[in-house]
Amino acid sequence: MRTILLVDDEKRMLDLLELYLSPRGYRCIKCESGLSALDTVESNNIDLVLLDIMMPDMDGFEICRRLREISEIPIIMLTARDQIMDKVKGLNLGADDYITKPFDEAELLARVNAVLRRLSNKDDKIEFNGLLWDEVAFKVLYRNNSIHLTPKEFAVLGLFLKNPSRVFSREQMILSLWGYHSDTDERTIDSHVKNLREKLRKAGFPVDQFLHTVWGIGYKWVE
Repeated sequence: MRTILLVDDEKRMLDLLELYLSPRGYRCIKCESGLSALDTVESNNIDLVLLDIMMPDMDGFEICRRLREISEIPIIMLTARDQIMDKVKGLNLGADDYITKPFDEAELLARVNAVLRRLSNKDDKIEFNGLLWDEVAFKVLYRNNSIHLTPKEFAVLGLFLKNPSRVFSREQMILSLWGYHSDTDERTIDSHVKNLREKLRKAGFPVDQFLHTVWGIGYKWVE
């Protein structure tokens, strides 16, 4: 299930957005301030942000700018302001789309689906709580800071991120990453996982919250 973060200081608007999105299978998290939105992104796996511009503590432009410093989560800006320069500013700050209030339910759903469809077409990139795994560029970033992994550590991380909540035995990991004819033993898996944990932890990523040892079986990555 896709999770959408709704950010608006008007509770009625948050409730309306949830009313539109929840029946379509989206999980909605609602925030009424910019600071709570930034905290929510840090602690949850968010697939899309619907972001109002006019808010008292921190406007949507500033929230968008701060989000782009730590994340590539898709952002759709929602606002009653329809000036072209506002749209240009939002897009230049990293927003993926822009919808002017009042909006039609069908248009909102179409734009949300379109942005998420583009996201699903980028299977070579996976983002999780500020951690970016890029298969094509062979790089891992946390809050835009590079983490240097060996090829096998990189592959192990990709296996976990592509299969959240799945428990992998050490044998399954060997088959997935080395193949049927490999003579790699299970201690090698433990060594790679240990090194991966240490590197992610050193980079500041809270890996122990997500990468768990399943005693007697293997490992899993939890959301």
